[in-house]
Amino acid sequence: MWRSARGQGEQMRNKTSGEGRIGLREVAAIAGVSLATVSRVMNGNNRVNSEIQEKVLEAAGKLNVDFAQRNKTKALAFLFCNRNMLHTFHSRILIGAEESCAEHGWDMIFLSFSYSPQVPWKELRLPNVIQRRDVVRAVILAGTNSANLIQLLERKGITFVALGNNLINQSEALKHDVVYSDDIQGAYDVTRHLITLGHKCICFVGNTQLPWFFRCHAGYSKAMEEAGLKPRESLIRSEDDGEIGYLGTKGLLASREPVTAIFAGNDPSAHGVYKALRDSGLRIPEDISVAGCNDTVGGWLYPGLTTIREFPEQLGKNMAELLLRRIADPGGAPRSITIPTELIKRDSCRVLPSQPTTAEPINHIAFEPPLSALGRQNDKLPTP
Repeated sequence: MWRSARGQGEQMRNKTSGEGRIGLREVAAIAGVSLATVSRVMNGNNRVNSEIQEKVLEAAGKLNVDFAQRNKTKALAFLFCNRNMLHTFHSRILIGAEESCAEHGWDMIFLSFSYSPQVPWKELRLPNVIQRRDVVRAVILAGTNSANLIQLLERKGITFVALGNNLINQSEALKHDVVYSDDIQGAYDVTRHLITLGHKCICFVGNTQLPWFFRCHAGYSKAMEEAGLKPRESLIRSEDDGEIGYLGTKGLLASREPVTAIFAGNDPSAHGVYKALRDSGLRIPEDISVAGCNDTVGGWLYPGLTTIREFPEQLGKNMAELLLRRIADPGGAPRSITIPTELIKRDSCRVLPSQPTTAEPINHIAFEPPLSALGRQNDKLPTP
């Protein structure tokens, strides 16, 4: 089952809409119990005391809430936020989640939703369908998301699981189920690979204001520091992957600092690195080695890109599995699952003969493209 509900605007235009809808929160208030307890009763969990069950059912009856009807629903929503609808990586996450749902006899509803991270959670307007428990039981939160949406889902008592790699400014301990791809370890592994090939002047290209670049940079920095090398970054404040790779590389070359290898924070950025190097008359890997992350386009490039293979289908399957377990046991402790990555060695990196380096590398090379080149509003999240 496929549906699309583009989030048309961040602020509620009609603040009274939906106020008359009765849900589990109202049942919990009348029964004097927690939202989790009401959810357990609705899902038939036998660990709830019989007296409490009666109180919850009585409250539900007063509000004309039919638990039996709600329990007939066997559909999850895949809420795809703030990303390009044709994004390869997230499309594969959806495929994995849908396969898992089908194995368990559940349907998957696809919804797209755009919102700004700056809008207060009270003013976000969710697609109506995910607020209807008789249609959707829980939500897989994909794309790129911020604390305001997380807070809104929690306040509304909507069960969800999140893709942890793409949560912006999520510094506090997560209170919900989350699935990660171990891109930090993957970035560490590919950087160690470059170091073992003899590279010392390795530069990271990306936009560390975005969480997936930030995580890759963390793994890269750890490997460099352990080897006694200074991390170097060519940072581009853009939301376009190809632009990040191209302009980051151009800025790096213009600095005339020594560089023998470039690690791009994802494969599409590495594609931009390839173009910049070739436009500058440089060869890969004879002049500069290049590595990427996520293996979405690495096999299509020439020479083939050394990269970190992630497993988006497994991310989707595990997100769906966690969500179905959460529906069956709403009171359980939050769970976190991390899917490992794999280093894929191709032809874009070469062994570098050991030779002394006389130049002192710099820490940061920041290059800010003109606003006209970006063409996006500052308060929008990335849509590669």
